[in-house]
Amino acid sequence: MKRREFLTPEGWSRLQNEIQEYWQRRKGTVSALADAAAEGDRSENAEYIYRKKELREIDRRLRYLGRVNDNAEVVRDLPKDHRTVRFGASVSLIGPEGDEVTLRLVGAYEAQPSAGEISIDAPLARKLLGKQVDDVVLWKRGDRPAEEWEIAEVRYTFT
Repeated sequence: MKRREFLTPEGWSRLQNEIQEYWQRRKGTVSALADAAAEGDRSENAEYIYRKKELREIDRRLRYLGRVNDNAEVVRDLPKDHRTVRFGASVSLIGPEGDEVTLRLVGAYEAQPSAGEISIDAPLARKLLGKQVDDVVLWKRGDRPAEEWEIAEVRYTFT
């Protein structure tokens, strides 16, 4: 059974743009590869070897993007209960020392932890799912011991 890839509408748009960019890049690489191949002995042709490697990397990425695209399920509807953490929620957490962190639960393809977007499959996201404001979750960050973080706010902002 294929694993569904949940995406926000923004993630779907980003996926389609990336696929198009890679197909454009592939066209240029194939053209450069053909030019390099026409130069003669391919075994000592650095340009030819480089372009073959580049083409393999592009094709690998396109295969991955194709799998994500084929299994994509775009979640466009907001959940009925806006107080409960579900896919696409932005969750504000308050730490034990009063520090606040806001995280958004998105699909694995579109996750960017440095931008506060974590995969729905991440351990913290799994702990947050189904929780509501004022609930507490244990969050272990890096080498630190697990700390209790309180959910201060749950927001949904699908377009």
